[in-house]
Amino acid sequence: MQNINFSHKRALVRVDFNVPLDKKTFAITDDTRIRAAIPTIKYILEKGGSAILMSHLGRPDEKLLPDGSIDVARFTMKHTVAHTAELLGVPVLFCEEFVGPKAAAMTAALQPGQVLILENTRFLKGEGKGDPALAKELATYGDVYVNDAFGSAHRAHASTTTVAQFFSAENKGFGFLMKAELDNANRVLNNPDRPLTAIVGGAKVSDKILLLDRMLDYVDNLIIGGGMAYTFIKAQGGQIGNSLCEDDRLELANQLIAKAAAKGVKLLLPEDSLVADAFSNDANRKVVDSNAIESGWMGLDLGEKACALFSETILDSKTLLWNGPMGVFEFENFAKGTKTIAEAVAKATANGAFSLVGGGDSVAAVNQMGLADDVSYVSTGGGAMLELLEGKELPGVKAIKE
Repeated sequence: MQNINFSHKRALVRVDFNVPLDKKTFAITDDTRIRAAIPTIKYILEKGGSAILMSHLGRPDEKLLPDGSIDVARFTMKHTVAHTAELLGVPVLFCEEFVGPKAAAMTAALQPGQVLILENTRFLKGEGKGDPALAKELATYGDVYVNDAFGSAHRAHASTTTVAQFFSAENKGFGFLMKAELDNANRVLNNPDRPLTAIVGGAKVSDKILLLDRMLDYVDNLIIGGGMAYTFIKAQGGQIGNSLCEDDRLELANQLIAKAAAKGVKLLLPEDSLVADAFSNDANRKVVDSNAIESGWMGLDLGEKACALFSETILDSKTLLWNGPMGVFEFENFAKGTKTIAEAVAKATANGAFSLVGGGDSVAAVNQMGLADDVSYVSTGGGAMLELLEGKELPGVKAIKE
């Protein structure tokens, strides 16, 4: 976007203002994504342009009112207007349409230095379908197009992808957030200092198959924690009691273990686990070997040996990628493993390692533990970062490059 002339131009900007709201008051409970877009918007204004912001908020099409209509009161972008104005330090206008006569009139009247937020992009079905007619109408609202919504870059929607085809190469570009996300991901994927260690957690192997397979092509160490670890442990003949396991993925787990060995990648599974006799913060708990969990007990967090070995590997690394928690960290009694990993990543970063945290739950963990400023980069896009790390080309990125 620094190659675009914004003077007296209306910039159509796709941002990611999909922020969490209080269910009763609709107050913003975490403004990270809005803050992330502020530098891009301010730059446009400083260069003499105006900014027309478009974003989705939630999934209104999946949570309709009893009469089948959209719950506008819950999903309107109006909830973001006052806070955006506060962060920018300038008034922000709001249009109750995404496209339509009112949107056309308000965008046409916009003056340099002004900011306008359009209504939720997902209030129109054509958005999710990447409808060319919708995108073409949307394109008439701006003289230039900027995509700064990394969190939605993996969606081939009208406002993230299709609209870009209606702007010439010199009149479209990435915002600062998008550039930072891509630069930091590329640093891990294409030019890492080694050893490179990936830490992957979460509940299911099936959610991360492509990620795990792709990582084995470029990492030196792969740490697997969280619920998915027990599928790997059972695949190797371990007794995992009532721990989470995908029995239809046992063969795949063994294939990944074999690939790691063939590639010379050190694959680390938790040697011991903190187990519980129920899925509850107040359940009885004890530490046992991860391959000797009794029936009636389930692994919900890393044990002491696992914490120590994983931390040692992390501290010996020069590049770190973390995606997914190590246990049920939303339960205080089973949060130690995730907290230990977060602290190790922060310490390794302080020692000079480059660390990228990507994926909703691991981002939530570092934020919750106050360590977001102690890692190199925290991604704002869970699904988009996953697909990028899996080696996929994101539609929202491709559309700008074409």
